[in-house]
Amino acid sequence: MKTTRISIIGAGLSGLICARILQLHGIPSTIYERDANVDARQQGGSLDIHDDSGQIALREAGMYEAFVKRTHEGGEAMRVIDKHGTIFIDETGSTTGARPEIDRRVLRRMLVDSLDHGTIRWNSKVIAVRSTESGHMLELQDGSAVPSDLVVGADGAWSKARAILTDVRPSYTGITLVEINLDQAGSKHPDALALVGRGALFAAGDNKGIIGHGGDHIGLGIGLRVAEDWSATSGIDWTNPSDARAALLREFTDWAPELTDLIAHSDDTIVPRPIYALPVGHTWDRVPGITLVGDAAHLMSPFAGEGANLALIDGADLARAIIANDSIDDAIEEYERAMFPRGAESAFQSAFGLDLIFSADAPAPIVSFFAGMSNELVS
Repeated sequence: MKTTRISIIGAGLSGLICARILQLHGIPSTIYERDANVDARQQGGSLDIHDDSGQIALREAGMYEAFVKRTHEGGEAMRVIDKHGTIFIDETGSTTGARPEIDRRVLRRMLVDSLDHGTIRWNSKVIAVRSTESGHMLELQDGSAVPSDLVVGADGAWSKARAILTDVRPSYTGITLVEINLDQAGSKHPDALALVGRGALFAAGDNKGIIGHGGDHIGLGIGLRVAEDWSATSGIDWTNPSDARAALLREFTDWAPELTDLIAHSDDTIVPRPIYALPVGHTWDRVPGITLVGDAAHLMSPFAGEGANLALIDGADLARAIIANDSIDDAIEEYERAMFPRGAESAFQSAFGLDLIFSADAPAPIVSFFAGMSNELVS
């Protein structure tokens, strides 16, 4: 690969692991990240890293052993509960199975720390990408411009790079997740930890859900089928924790007290997030010198646990293609040929998962789904 002008937009999992693998093979790249530093924003909760995607990427990055050391004990456990608190599924888990859990912040910092100093340009927000006669140009908020032989759009849901490739934009899924947390659960919230456990929680019913992951830090999403602008027009003051908790509790008046206590005792950072997705199976015609990875390529709802794993394997596959090909365009073609069908399958699973969780008769569809999976494994 002759070029040294590889520009990666975004220091999320996909961009970081791509840069890491390229670095291992002596190929430089630069990541342009809008945040001022690695700790500038809350990076989400726990991630289950799959053995057929995310773990493969971490092995290629030389980081699998470090990852295993930081996974959660019992992180693969799972509980499915109805709104009355009845437990339908209660599975224990291990740290060495097919989908061990790790905190997103921990995984991201591992990847950041693995890169050579200067690989990430912090506080470098890309406001546009435009085509030129010799490639593409990144336009940064500070007024500077960066010519690039290859632009990797790892810039998430509202990708600036995507506009070069397609006019399609994400659409609202009909679900808003309000993020809540209960930190230091072992000492401060023992009842919550006893209910949620150390693995995944699915409490569902009436087109609503309390979904997330346990452990000493409990991170949950309070899911509602509401209008796209609900969080802005409902009159809820999200900067006032008491107001926000009271508003959420009004949505769950007939749910079991042990479940509503998760909301009532949550920490003061409460953040509503409307969930968006690109169309299932979305693709684009190949454009020389630019491609997308992770959410920028195939944004989907989080209800199949696929997003972070796709981000990791996308970044790894693209890096591998760059290493293996003398031509940037050949590398893009090889990468996109594998990425498109994989992303389509995961997007379908995520849309399916959304409908399982947010249904009038939930959690029955969730229980049936996991029972079917267990039967397949037995047979």
